[in-house]
Amino acid sequence: MAQFVLSGISMTFKLPDGSAVHALQNVDLTIQSGELVTVLGPSGCGKSTMLNIMAGFLAHSSGLLTLGGAAIRGPSPKRGMVFQQGALFEWMSVKDNVGFGPKMKGTPAMEVDRIVANLLKKVGLQDFSRKSVYELSGGMQQRVALARCLANDPDVILMDEPLGALDALTREKMQGLVLKLWKETGKTIVLITHSVDEALFLGERLIVMAPRPGRIVREFRLPYAEQSMSMNPREIRSQPEFVEKREEILSMIWGMEDEIMGLQGSSKGDSHV
Repeated sequence: MAQFVLSGISMTFKLPDGSAVHALQNVDLTIQSGELVTVLGPSGCGKSTMLNIMAGFLAHSSGLLTLGGAAIRGPSPKRGMVFQQGALFEWMSVKDNVGFGPKMKGTPAMEVDRIVANLLKKVGLQDFSRKSVYELSGGMQQRVALARCLANDPDVILMDEPLGALDALTREKMQGLVLKLWKETGKTIVLITHSVDEALFLGERLIVMAPRPGRIVREFRLPYAEQSMSMNPREIRSQPEFVEKREEILSMIWGMEDEIMGLQGSSKGDSHV
């Protein structure tokens, strides 16, 4: 496990008409090993762009990005990604999806089977190992996606709206699973969400981003992820401090959205990134 550091990260997209979108500007963020960080902000603030740069899928325009002191210049098994849609191999079984990474690395078959069995038990899918992915519900598919990510034993798990497509009840259950896996594995997790409630409940640290250009404007350190280990989620969410913080952040996001709407049509190169 290692410190993840973004130092002065900027990203500019050049458009065919000669204009440019400044998706990120001078983003500074240091994430300690084992932290759970949630990232929140209006559409167009660069959340997904930042996450894709952290994953190595995009090359930033300027700045320095390091994990454990080593510069990041592309994708790596050290940084696992979980998408909003599981990006699973639907024709494969649950077992084969989870074991795909270790198998590609040349891990012996018996060890792959051990890894898969252990992870399927962790995510509650031990009885579904031979099912095809298309036979599973959305929530179960995201459990497979989490297990597949963990099978590669990454230092960092990057999650881009992983629960956004789920119904409210399934989403709450999956939030509990994310927290359980975080505690059990000690992994560093960076999770993007559009839900203020989810960002508050899951994040040890909550990062708020603003658009035009994308940048970090606020950071909150929160006790709720730790509290979830011993308290009922309903009790946590009903605390006056939780409600007050949620309203504060909602007002902040709504203010940004109003500003964006006011600027619409007055600037070129608008883009949702």
